[in-house]
Amino acid sequence: MIVHWHRNDLRGADNRGLARAARADRVVPLFVLDPTILEHASPIRVACLREALADLRGWYRDRGADLLVRRGAASDVVPAVAAERDAPRVVWNEDYSGLAAERDEAVRTALEESGIDHESVTDGLHHEPGSISPNEGDHYSVFSYFWKKWRDREKADPEPEPDADALAALETEADPIPSLAELGFDEPDAAPPTVSRDAARDRLETFRSDAIYRYADERDVPAAGSTSRLSTHLKWGTIGPREVYAETERALEDAASDGDRESVVAFRRQLAFREFYVHVLAFNPETVTEDFGGYENALEWRNDPEELAAWKASETGYPIVDAGMRQLRTEGWVHNRVRMLVASFLTKDLLVDWREGYDWYRRHLADHETASDVAGWQWASSTGADAQPYFRVFNPTKQCREYDPDATYVRKYVPELEDVPAARIHEWPDLTPEERAELAPDYPDPIVDHASRREAAIGAFERARGEA
Repeated sequence: MIVHWHRNDLRGADNRGLARAARADRVVPLFVLDPTILEHASPIRVACLREALADLRGWYRDRGADLLVRRGAASDVVPAVAAERDAPRVVWNEDYSGLAAERDEAVRTALEESGIDHESVTDGLHHEPGSISPNEGDHYSVFSYFWKKWRDREKADPEPEPDADALAALETEADPIPSLAELGFDEPDAAPPTVSRDAARDRLETFRSDAIYRYADERDVPAAGSTSRLSTHLKWGTIGPREVYAETERALEDAASDGDRESVVAFRRQLAFREFYVHVLAFNPETVTEDFGGYENALEWRNDPEELAAWKASETGYPIVDAGMRQLRTEGWVHNRVRMLVASFLTKDLLVDWREGYDWYRRHLADHETASDVAGWQWASSTGADAQPYFRVFNPTKQCREYDPDATYVRKYVPELEDVPAARIHEWPDLTPEERAELAPDYPDPIVDHASRREAAIGAFERARGEA
Protein backbone atom coordinates (compact mmCIF):
# COMPACT_ATOMS: atom_id res chain seq x y z
CA MET A 1 0.00 0.00 0.00
CA ILE A 2 0.99 3.63 -0.55
CA VAL A 3 -0.76 6.60 1.05
CA HIS A 4 -1.45 9.51 -1.26
CA TRP A 5 -1.93 12.59 0.91
CA HIS A 6 -4.25 15.00 -0.92
CA ARG A 7 -3.95 18.72 -0.16
CA ASN A 8 -4.83 21.29 -2.86
CA ASP A 9 -5.01 18.60 -5.56
CA LEU A 10 -8.62 17.46 -5.16
CA ARG A 11 -8.96 15.45 -8.37
CA GLY A 12 -8.19 11.99 -9.69
CA ALA A 13 -7.10 12.93 -13.22
CA ASP A 14 -3.94 14.88 -14.08
CA ASN A 15 -2.68 14.34 -10.55
CA ARG A 16 1.04 13.58 -10.71
CA GLY A 17 1.44 12.46 -7.10
CA LEU A 18 -1.56 10.14 -7.25
CA ALA A 19 -0.45 8.73 -10.59
CA ARG A 20 3.07 8.15 -9.26
CA ALA A 21 1.71 6.29 -6.24
CA ALA A 22 -0.73 4.23 -8.32
CA ARG A 23 2.04 3.04 -10.65
CA ALA A 24 3.94 1.66 -7.66
CA ASP A 25 1.26 0.03 -5.51
CA ARG A 26 -2.37 0.23 -4.43
CA VAL A 27 -3.25 3.67 -3.11
CA VAL A 28 -4.90 4.73 0.13
CA PRO A 29 -6.11 8.34 -0.43
CA LEU A 30 -6.06 10.67 2.58
CA PHE A 31 -7.01 14.27 3.34
CA VAL A 32 -6.15 15.87 6.69
CA LEU A 33 -8.15 18.72 8.23
CA ASP A 34 -5.21 20.25 10.07
CA PRO A 35 -6.17 22.88 12.69
CA THR A 36 -2.95 24.81 12.06
CA ILE A 37 -3.99 25.27 8.43
CA LEU A 38 -7.66 25.87 9.26
CA GLU A 39 -6.65 28.76 11.54
CA HIS A 40 -5.84 30.69 8.39
CA ALA A 41 -8.99 29.66 6.51
CA SER A 42 -12.33 31.43 6.06
CA PRO A 43 -15.98 30.32 5.82
CA ILE A 44 -16.20 30.54 2.04
CA ARG A 45 -12.97 28.65 1.45
CA VAL A 46 -13.87 25.92 3.92
CA ALA A 47 -17.27 25.63 2.20
CA CYS A 48 -15.47 25.21 -1.14
CA LEU A 49 -13.08 22.70 0.40
CA ARG A 50 -15.94 20.59 1.79
CA GLU A 51 -17.68 20.50 -1.58
CA ALA A 52 -14.49 19.55 -3.41
CA LEU A 53 -13.77 16.82 -0.83
CA ALA A 54 -17.28 15.40 -1.18
CA ASP A 55 -16.89 15.36 -4.96
CA LEU A 56 -13.49 13.65 -4.76
CA ARG A 57 -14.84 11.12 -2.28
CA GLY A 58 -17.63 10.33 -4.75
CA TRP A 59 -15.03 9.77 -7.46
CA TYR A 60 -13.18 7.27 -5.27
CA ARG A 61 -16.38 5.50 -4.20
CA ASP A 62 -17.42 5.09 -7.81
CA ARG A 63 -14.23 3.03 -8.16
CA GLY A 64 -14.72 0.86 -5.09
CA ALA A 65 -12.40 2.89 -2.87
CA ASP A 66 -12.88 5.78 -0.46
CA LEU A 67 -11.21 9.00 0.62
CA LEU A 68 -10.10 9.04 4.25
CA VAL A 69 -10.80 12.45 5.82
CA ARG A 70 -9.17 12.80 9.23
CA ARG A 71 -8.86 15.69 11.67
CA GLY A 72 -5.69 16.57 13.54
CA ALA A 73 -2.12 17.72 13.06
CA ALA A 74 -0.86 16.33 9.76
CA SER A 75 2.41 15.34 11.45
CA ASP A 76 0.36 13.01 13.69
CA VAL A 77 -2.32 11.85 11.26
CA VAL A 78 -0.24 11.01 8.18
CA PRO A 79 2.18 8.60 9.94
CA ALA A 80 -0.74 7.09 11.89
CA VAL A 81 -2.72 6.32 8.72
CA ALA A 82 0.37 4.88 7.04
CA ALA A 83 0.92 2.58 10.03
CA GLU A 84 -2.79 1.69 10.22
CA ARG A 85 -2.82 0.65 6.55
CA ASP A 86 0.63 -0.98 6.71
CA ALA A 87 1.86 1.46 4.05
CA PRO A 88 5.65 1.88 3.93
CA ARG A 89 5.46 5.04 1.81
CA VAL A 90 3.55 8.34 1.57
CA VAL A 91 3.36 10.49 -1.57
CA TRP A 92 2.05 14.05 -1.88
CA ASN A 93 2.14 17.01 -4.25
CA GLU A 94 4.24 20.02 -3.32
CA ASP A 95 2.79 23.23 -1.90
CA TYR A 96 4.96 26.33 -1.69
CA SER A 97 3.64 28.75 0.92
CA GLY A 98 5.60 29.23 4.13
CA LEU A 99 2.79 27.70 6.19
CA ALA A 100 2.66 24.64 3.92
CA ALA A 101 6.43 24.27 4.01
CA GLU A 102 6.42 24.24 7.83
CA ARG A 103 3.63 21.62 7.89
CA ASP A 104 5.36 19.44 5.31
CA GLU A 105 8.68 19.55 7.10
CA ALA A 106 6.97 18.43 10.31
CA VAL A 107 5.35 15.54 8.42
CA ARG A 108 8.66 14.52 6.85
CA THR A 109 10.32 14.45 10.26
CA ALA A 110 7.50 12.40 11.77
CA LEU A 111 7.55 9.90 8.90
CA GLU A 112 11.30 9.46 9.11
CA GLU A 113 11.06 8.88 12.85
CA SER A 114 8.46 6.19 12.11
CA GLY A 115 10.60 4.59 9.42
CA ILE A 116 8.16 5.45 6.64
CA ASP A 117 9.44 6.53 3.24
CA HIS A 118 8.04 9.67 1.59
CA GLU A 119 8.12 11.51 -1.72
CA SER A 120 6.82 14.90 -2.81
CA VAL A 121 5.99 15.65 -6.45
CA THR A 122 5.66 18.87 -8.47
CA ASP A 123 2.04 18.94 -9.61
CA GLY A 124 0.35 22.36 -9.31
CA LEU A 125 2.95 24.02 -11.55
CA HIS A 126 4.42 23.19 -14.91
CA HIS A 127 7.91 24.11 -13.70
CA GLU A 128 9.03 23.89 -10.08
CA PRO A 129 10.58 26.91 -8.33
CA GLY A 130 14.23 27.31 -9.25
CA SER A 131 13.86 25.59 -12.62
CA ILE A 132 13.31 28.87 -14.49
CA SER A 133 16.01 31.15 -13.24
CA PRO A 134 18.83 33.51 -14.19
CA ASN A 135 21.16 31.39 -12.05
CA GLU A 136 20.75 27.84 -10.83
CA GLY A 137 18.54 27.75 -7.75
CA ASP A 138 17.54 31.42 -7.98
CA HIS A 139 14.40 33.07 -9.34
CA TYR A 140 13.42 35.92 -11.62
CA SER A 141 11.89 38.98 -10.04
CA VAL A 142 10.88 40.52 -13.40
CA PHE A 143 8.05 38.72 -15.16
CA SER A 144 9.06 39.46 -18.75
CA TYR A 145 12.28 37.46 -18.35
CA PHE A 146 10.40 34.61 -16.67
CA TRP A 147 7.76 34.60 -19.40
CA LYS A 148 10.27 34.27 -22.23
CA LYS A 149 11.62 31.06 -20.72
CA TRP A 150 8.29 29.73 -19.47
CA ARG A 151 6.57 29.99 -22.84
CA ASP A 152 9.38 28.14 -24.64
CA ARG A 153 9.82 25.41 -22.03
CA GLU A 154 8.22 22.06 -22.94
CA LYS A 155 5.07 21.26 -20.97
CA ALA A 156 4.21 17.76 -19.76
CA ASP A 157 1.04 16.05 -20.93
CA PRO A 158 -1.84 15.55 -18.48
CA GLU A 159 -1.52 12.49 -16.26
CA PRO A 160 -4.17 9.80 -16.82
CA GLU A 161 -6.38 8.91 -13.90
CA PRO A 162 -5.44 5.67 -12.12
CA ASP A 163 -7.36 2.48 -12.80
CA ALA A 164 -9.84 1.38 -10.19
CA ASP A 165 -7.75 -1.69 -9.33
CA ALA A 166 -4.89 0.64 -8.33
CA LEU A 167 -7.02 2.05 -5.49
CA ALA A 168 -7.25 0.26 -2.17
CA ALA A 169 -10.75 -0.79 -1.15
CA LEU A 170 -11.86 0.14 2.38
CA GLU A 171 -13.75 -2.45 4.37
CA THR A 172 -16.00 0.13 6.03
CA GLU A 173 -17.23 3.51 4.83
CA ALA A 174 -14.96 6.36 5.88
CA ASP A 175 -16.05 8.92 8.48
CA PRO A 176 -18.30 11.74 7.19
CA ILE A 177 -16.80 15.08 6.24
CA PRO A 178 -17.31 17.46 9.20
CA SER A 179 -19.79 20.31 8.76
CA LEU A 180 -18.79 23.97 8.74
CA ALA A 181 -20.05 24.32 12.30
CA GLU A 182 -18.12 21.24 13.44
CA LEU A 183 -15.00 22.81 11.98
CA GLY A 184 -15.71 26.08 13.80
CA PHE A 185 -16.92 28.19 10.87
CA ASP A 186 -20.08 30.17 10.20
CA GLU A 187 -21.93 30.04 6.91
CA PRO A 188 -20.19 32.30 4.36
CA ASP A 189 -21.67 35.67 3.39
CA ALA A 190 -21.27 34.90 -0.31
CA ALA A 191 -22.81 31.94 -2.08
CA PRO A 192 -19.85 29.60 -2.70
CA PRO A 193 -19.20 28.68 -6.33
CA THR A 194 -19.61 25.07 -7.42
CA VAL A 195 -16.24 23.43 -6.83
CA SER A 196 -16.26 20.01 -8.43
CA ARG A 197 -14.50 18.08 -11.14
CA ASP A 198 -17.43 18.30 -13.55
CA ALA A 199 -17.82 22.04 -12.97
CA ALA A 200 -14.11 22.58 -13.61
CA ARG A 201 -14.11 20.58 -16.84
CA ASP A 202 -17.29 22.26 -18.08
CA ARG A 203 -15.89 25.70 -17.43
CA LEU A 204 -12.58 24.90 -19.11
CA GLU A 205 -14.22 23.42 -22.21
CA THR A 206 -16.72 26.27 -22.52
CA PHE A 207 -13.95 28.85 -22.25
CA ARG A 208 -11.69 27.06 -24.73
CA SER A 209 -14.40 26.75 -27.36
CA ASP A 210 -15.38 30.42 -27.34
CA ALA A 211 -14.24 33.14 -24.95
CA ILE A 212 -10.54 32.29 -25.19
CA TYR A 213 -10.59 33.83 -28.68
CA ARG A 214 -11.90 37.12 -27.25
CA TYR A 215 -9.66 37.05 -24.22
CA ALA A 216 -7.03 39.53 -25.39
CA ASP A 217 -9.64 42.15 -26.32
CA GLU A 218 -12.16 41.63 -23.52
CA ARG A 219 -10.31 40.32 -20.47
CA ASP A 220 -10.17 43.81 -18.93
CA VAL A 221 -13.90 44.44 -19.44
CA PRO A 222 -15.62 43.16 -16.29
CA ALA A 223 -19.09 42.97 -17.85
CA ALA A 224 -17.90 40.96 -20.86
CA GLY A 225 -17.66 37.61 -19.11
CA SER A 226 -14.65 36.64 -21.21
CA THR A 227 -12.32 35.51 -18.44
CA SER A 228 -11.89 31.82 -17.72
CA ARG A 229 -13.17 31.86 -14.11
CA LEU A 230 -10.84 28.88 -13.51
CA SER A 231 -9.02 30.44 -10.56
CA THR A 232 -11.13 28.71 -7.90
CA HIS A 233 -10.66 25.33 -9.59
CA LEU A 234 -6.90 25.82 -9.91
CA LYS A 235 -6.77 26.90 -6.27
CA TRP A 236 -8.46 23.69 -5.04
CA GLY A 237 -7.01 21.48 -7.74
CA THR A 238 -10.29 20.31 -9.25
CA ILE A 239 -8.54 20.99 -12.55
CA GLY A 240 -4.89 20.32 -13.33
CA PRO A 241 -2.47 22.81 -14.91
CA ARG A 242 -1.49 20.35 -17.63
CA GLU A 243 -5.16 19.90 -18.55
CA VAL A 244 -5.57 23.65 -18.91
CA TYR A 245 -2.47 23.98 -21.04
CA ALA A 246 -3.56 21.06 -23.23
CA GLU A 247 -6.80 22.89 -23.96
CA THR A 248 -4.82 25.94 -25.07
CA GLU A 249 -3.01 23.64 -27.52
CA ARG A 250 -6.39 22.57 -28.92
CA ALA A 251 -7.47 26.21 -29.07
CA LEU A 252 -4.39 27.09 -31.11
CA GLU A 253 -5.11 24.24 -33.50
CA ASP A 254 -8.70 25.47 -33.96
CA ALA A 255 -7.82 29.17 -34.19
CA ALA A 256 -9.20 30.82 -37.31
CA SER A 257 -6.94 33.89 -37.39
CA ASP A 258 -3.75 35.44 -36.07
CA GLY A 259 -5.89 37.44 -33.67
CA ASP A 260 -7.37 34.23 -32.27
CA ARG A 261 -3.90 32.78 -31.76
CA GLU A 262 -2.68 35.97 -30.07
CA SER A 263 -5.63 35.78 -27.72
CA VAL A 264 -4.78 32.21 -26.72
CA VAL A 265 -1.20 33.28 -26.03
CA ALA A 266 -2.50 36.18 -23.93
CA PHE A 267 -4.33 33.66 -21.76
CA ARG A 268 -1.22 31.50 -21.49
CA ARG A 269 0.63 34.56 -20.26
CA GLN A 270 -1.73 34.73 -17.29
CA LEU A 271 -1.02 31.07 -16.53
CA ALA A 272 2.67 31.98 -16.50
CA PHE A 273 1.99 34.92 -14.17
CA ARG A 274 0.42 32.52 -11.68
CA GLU A 275 3.56 30.38 -11.70
CA PHE A 276 5.86 33.39 -11.56
CA TYR A 277 4.24 34.50 -8.32
CA VAL A 278 4.59 31.01 -6.81
CA HIS A 279 8.29 31.01 -7.68
CA VAL A 280 8.75 34.40 -6.03
CA LEU A 281 6.91 33.30 -2.88
CA ALA A 282 8.80 30.00 -2.66
CA PHE A 283 12.08 31.88 -2.43
CA ASN A 284 10.67 34.75 -0.35
CA PRO A 285 8.08 33.33 2.10
CA GLU A 286 8.43 36.42 4.29
CA THR A 287 6.61 38.50 1.65
CA VAL A 288 3.29 37.32 3.10
CA THR A 289 3.85 40.01 5.74
CA GLU A 290 6.80 42.02 4.42
CA ASP A 291 7.36 44.13 1.31
CA PHE A 292 9.34 42.40 -1.42
CA GLY A 293 10.83 45.68 -2.59
CA GLY A 294 11.93 47.79 0.36
CA TYR A 295 12.30 51.56 0.48
CA GLU A 296 14.97 53.61 2.19
CA ASN A 297 12.40 54.93 4.67
CA ALA A 298 9.19 53.48 6.03
CA LEU A 299 6.04 54.23 4.03
CA GLU A 300 3.75 56.69 5.78
CA TRP A 301 0.49 54.77 5.59
CA ARG A 302 -2.49 56.86 6.70
CA ASN A 303 -4.52 53.83 7.81
CA ASP A 304 -7.57 55.96 8.55
CA PRO A 305 -10.06 53.56 10.22
CA GLU A 306 -13.15 55.35 8.88
CA GLU A 307 -11.88 55.30 5.30
CA LEU A 308 -10.90 51.64 5.62
CA ALA A 309 -14.38 50.86 6.98
CA ALA A 310 -16.01 52.67 4.03
CA TRP A 311 -13.87 50.66 1.61
CA LYS A 312 -14.88 47.39 3.27
CA ALA A 313 -18.55 48.43 3.31
CA SER A 314 -18.54 49.37 -0.41
CA GLU A 315 -19.35 52.98 0.42
CA THR A 316 -16.43 54.92 -1.04
CA GLY A 317 -18.57 56.89 -3.50
CA TYR A 318 -16.46 55.63 -6.40
CA PRO A 319 -18.86 53.39 -8.34
CA ILE A 320 -16.48 50.84 -9.83
CA VAL A 321 -14.60 50.45 -6.54
CA ASP A 322 -17.83 49.82 -4.66
CA ALA A 323 -19.05 47.45 -7.38
CA GLY A 324 -15.91 45.37 -7.00
CA MET A 325 -16.22 45.23 -3.25
CA ARG A 326 -19.84 44.12 -3.54
CA GLN A 327 -18.95 41.45 -6.07
CA LEU A 328 -16.46 40.16 -3.52
CA ARG A 329 -19.11 40.00 -0.79
CA THR A 330 -21.76 38.34 -2.96
CA GLU A 331 -19.69 35.99 -5.13
CA GLY A 332 -16.39 35.44 -3.35
CA TRP A 333 -14.67 36.41 -6.59
CA VAL A 334 -13.73 39.68 -8.31
CA HIS A 335 -12.80 40.41 -11.91
CA ASN A 336 -9.03 40.91 -12.19
CA ARG A 337 -9.11 44.44 -13.63
CA VAL A 338 -11.41 45.47 -10.79
CA ARG A 339 -9.15 43.79 -8.23
CA MET A 340 -6.36 46.06 -9.42
CA LEU A 341 -8.56 49.16 -9.22
CA VAL A 342 -9.85 48.32 -5.76
CA ALA A 343 -6.34 47.62 -4.50
CA SER A 344 -4.93 50.78 -6.03
CA PHE A 345 -7.71 52.84 -4.48
CA LEU A 346 -7.04 51.42 -1.02
CA THR A 347 -3.26 51.70 -1.11
CA LYS A 348 -2.86 54.92 -3.08
CA ASP A 349 -6.04 57.04 -2.72
CA LEU A 350 -6.56 56.04 0.91
CA LEU A 351 -2.90 55.22 1.72
CA VAL A 352 -3.95 52.16 3.69
CA ASP A 353 -1.33 49.46 4.18
CA TRP A 354 -1.69 46.72 1.56
CA ARG A 355 -1.74 44.11 4.34
CA GLU A 356 -5.18 45.36 5.40
CA GLY A 357 -6.53 44.79 1.90
CA TYR A 358 -4.81 41.44 1.53
CA ASP A 359 -6.31 40.23 4.81
CA TRP A 360 -9.83 41.33 3.82
CA TYR A 361 -9.61 39.64 0.44
CA ARG A 362 -8.03 36.53 1.98
CA ARG A 363 -11.09 36.16 4.19
CA HIS A 364 -13.64 36.66 1.40
CA LEU A 365 -12.16 35.13 -1.77
CA ALA A 366 -13.10 31.60 -2.74
CA ASP A 367 -10.01 31.47 -4.98
CA HIS A 368 -7.50 32.89 -2.50
CA GLU A 369 -4.00 31.69 -3.24
CA THR A 370 -1.26 33.17 -1.10
CA ALA A 371 1.26 33.67 -3.90
CA SER A 372 -1.09 35.42 -6.34
CA ASP A 373 -2.87 37.53 -3.76
CA VAL A 374 0.24 38.73 -1.95
CA ALA A 375 1.80 39.56 -5.31
CA GLY A 376 -1.34 41.34 -6.50
CA TRP A 377 -1.56 43.55 -3.45
CA GLN A 378 2.15 44.34 -3.47
CA TRP A 379 1.95 45.08 -7.21
CA ALA A 380 -0.83 47.61 -6.66
CA SER A 381 0.94 49.18 -3.70
CA SER A 382 4.28 49.43 -5.58
CA THR A 383 6.06 47.33 -2.95
CA GLY A 384 6.35 43.95 -4.69
CA ALA A 385 8.23 42.04 -7.37
CA ASP A 386 7.90 43.74 -10.77
CA ALA A 387 5.31 46.08 -9.24
CA GLN A 388 3.71 49.04 -10.94
CA PRO A 389 5.72 52.28 -10.51
CA TYR A 390 4.82 54.21 -7.35
CA PHE A 391 3.78 57.24 -9.41
CA ARG A 392 1.20 55.22 -11.35
CA VAL A 393 -2.07 55.78 -9.52
CA PHE A 394 -5.20 54.45 -11.20
CA ASN A 395 -7.91 57.06 -11.65
CA PRO A 396 -11.05 55.08 -10.73
CA THR A 397 -13.34 57.40 -12.68
CA LYS A 398 -11.28 57.16 -15.86
CA GLN A 399 -10.91 53.39 -15.46
CA CYS A 400 -14.66 52.99 -15.01
CA ARG A 401 -15.35 55.00 -18.16
CA GLU A 402 -12.77 53.01 -20.16
CA TYR A 403 -13.60 49.47 -19.03
CA ASP A 404 -17.28 49.77 -18.12
CA PRO A 405 -18.45 52.43 -20.61
CA ASP A 406 -22.14 51.54 -20.34
CA ALA A 407 -21.88 51.10 -16.57
CA THR A 408 -23.25 47.56 -16.95
CA TYR A 409 -20.92 46.12 -14.33
CA VAL A 410 -21.51 48.99 -11.90
CA ARG A 411 -25.28 48.79 -12.16
CA LYS A 412 -25.22 45.02 -11.57
CA TYR A 413 -23.57 45.37 -8.17
CA VAL A 414 -24.63 48.88 -7.14
CA PRO A 415 -28.42 48.92 -7.55
CA GLU A 416 -28.65 52.43 -6.10
CA LEU A 417 -27.25 53.57 -9.47
CA GLU A 418 -29.46 51.32 -11.58
CA ASP A 419 -31.49 54.20 -13.03
CA VAL A 420 -28.62 56.68 -13.32
CA PRO A 421 -27.36 57.33 -16.88
CA ALA A 422 -23.91 55.92 -17.56
CA ALA A 423 -22.50 59.37 -18.29
CA ARG A 424 -23.57 60.61 -14.86
CA ILE A 425 -22.14 57.52 -13.16
CA HIS A 426 -18.80 58.26 -14.79
CA GLU A 427 -19.07 61.88 -13.62
CA TRP A 428 -20.13 60.95 -10.09
CA PRO A 429 -17.08 62.37 -8.23
CA ASP A 430 -17.38 65.65 -10.17
CA LEU A 431 -21.09 66.21 -9.55
CA THR A 432 -22.35 68.57 -6.88
CA PRO A 433 -23.81 67.04 -3.72
CA GLU A 434 -27.21 68.28 -4.85
CA GLU A 435 -26.92 66.56 -8.23
CA ARG A 436 -25.86 63.32 -6.60
CA ALA A 437 -28.71 63.48 -4.09
CA GLU A 438 -31.21 63.95 -6.90
CA LEU A 439 -29.83 61.12 -9.05
CA ALA A 440 -29.24 58.48 -6.35
CA PRO A 441 -30.05 59.63 -2.81
CA ASP A 442 -29.03 56.29 -1.29
CA TYR A 443 -25.54 56.17 -2.82
CA PRO A 444 -22.75 58.03 -0.95
CA ASP A 445 -20.68 61.00 -2.00
CA PRO A 446 -16.99 60.28 -2.69
CA ILE A 447 -15.09 59.94 0.58
CA VAL A 448 -11.90 61.48 -0.88
CA ASP A 449 -10.81 63.67 -3.78
CA HIS A 450 -8.77 61.49 -6.14
CA ALA A 451 -6.57 64.28 -7.54
CA SER A 452 -5.38 65.51 -4.15
CA ARG A 453 -4.95 62.00 -2.79
CA ARG A 454 -2.92 61.03 -5.83
CA GLU A 455 -0.47 63.83 -5.09
CA ALA A 456 -0.34 62.86 -1.43
CA ALA A 457 0.41 59.23 -2.31
CA ILE A 458 3.21 60.15 -4.70
CA GLY A 459 4.67 62.39 -2.03
CA ALA A 460 4.57 59.60 0.54
CA PHE A 461 6.37 57.23 -1.82
CA GLU A 462 8.97 59.83 -2.72
CA ARG A 463 9.70 60.36 0.96
CA ALA A 464 9.97 56.60 1.44
CA ARG A 465 12.45 56.54 -1.45
CA GLY A 466 14.44 59.35 0.17
CA GLU A 467 13.62 61.76 -2.64
CA ALA A 468 11.75 64.38 -0.62
